[in-house]
Amino acid sequence: MNPVLAFDCDAEIERICQGIRHAMASDLGRRGLVLGMSGGIDSSVCAALAVRALGKERVVGLLMPEQDSSSVSSSLGALLAEHLGIRYEQQNISAALDALGCYRWRDEAIREVIPEYGAGWKNKIVIRGGMDGQINRYELVVEDPAGQRRQVRLPLKPYLQIVAATNFKQRIRKTLEYCWADRLNYAILGTPNRLEYDQGFFVKHGDGAADIKPIAHLYKSQVYALSRHMQLHDAICNSTPTTDTYSLAQGQDEFYFALPYAQMDVAVFALNHDWPAEKLANELSMTVEQARWAYADIERKRKTTRYLHAAPVLLEEIRLD
Repeated sequence: MNPVLAFDCDAEIERICQGIRHAMASDLGRRGLVLGMSGGIDSSVCAALAVRALGKERVVGLLMPEQDSSSVSSSLGALLAEHLGIRYEQQNISAALDALGCYRWRDEAIREVIPEYGAGWKNKIVIRGGMDGQINRYELVVEDPAGQRRQVRLPLKPYLQIVAATNFKQRIRKTLEYCWADRLNYAILGTPNRLEYDQGFFVKHGDGAADIKPIAHLYKSQVYALSRHMQLHDAICNSTPTTDTYSLAQGQDEFYFALPYAQMDVAVFALNHDWPAEKLANELSMTVEQARWAYADIERKRKTTRYLHAAPVLLEEIRLD
């Protein structure tokens, strides 16, 4: 972790746990917490914090794989749940997604760009342009059954359809979380870190929906630091951030962020603390021009994803007190 992000892990854990307990007792008035557990660093740390705050008897984890999920995700999620001693349930959501048209709409959009795409092929989307001083664009990567890959630029229409279809995955998972929360009179624990929250890397009414988000103020590097401090399993502490959304392995930085998370953390921190581009460039061993591009990319994502944070628009104020 970069020294500028150093913090007191014990003090932060205690502060978060107090915040969770206070929210449960006052704002939320619920008996416990439900969260989706992907096996990733964020949900793992959130689960561990919830157990410390409320006790293992008041935390339930849900494992919700689908046909494109890595088998490692569910394995790590189950490993963590057993380590924490919490109740967990696994439900494969592939049938629900298939019935809703998730895979069909995605594949139809892919075939608009690569007509031969079919059974046995894999896919992912990657981002390009931001760190070259350009407007971000998306490209489609496909792999045929023989292992041959192709990469082409995605026009807007098929890009939007692929994203809309795959967003079903996050929204169905959140539907299940709220079902369990309603059954148990529990609240939903959201798992975004500061990078995801700041840059709009979430699905509205999908993984963006929650009753409490205890690590939204922590940079990704700080979340990793907490995982090691709380002595979570090495496989979790050393995991690489992935989207686990597309059938081809996909890092978060190649799909959305301009830089790998350790550098992205520093860039967002630097912008938040008014560092000149020259200082960021020196800190990350990049050119000043690249530092300016990084700042521009952060600002652009904040602007374009503001809608994701917005509450519903009311045409007249409605008092609830």
